[in-house]
Amino acid sequence: MSRRCELTGKGPMTGNNVSHANNKTRRRFLPNLNDVTLQSETLGRGVKLRISAAALRSVDHRGGLDAFLAKAKDEELSDAALKVKKEIAKAQAAQA
Repeated sequence: MSRRCELTGKGPMTGNNVSHANNKTRRRFLPNLNDVTLQSETLGRGVKLRISAAALRSVDHRGGLDAFLAKAKDEELSDAALKVKKEIAKAQAAQA
């Protein structure tokens, strides 16, 4: 399982540990990933994703998973999230 957010594409970054003596050693900054089940109003079911805490706040801010995926760029989404986005678009087209 990669350390990458399925909605935003946020992944590990690199930097330095800096000691009091100003010695520098390389380190990794990992994203704060959580396994969550987000509810889709259009599909009427939950979707399990591994997303960052910042992405979870963004989903709430945009008004839910359906609204977030509608605005999200396809390049940033994982394969699972892209599949859910297409399912939601297909279900919305069938309702209209």
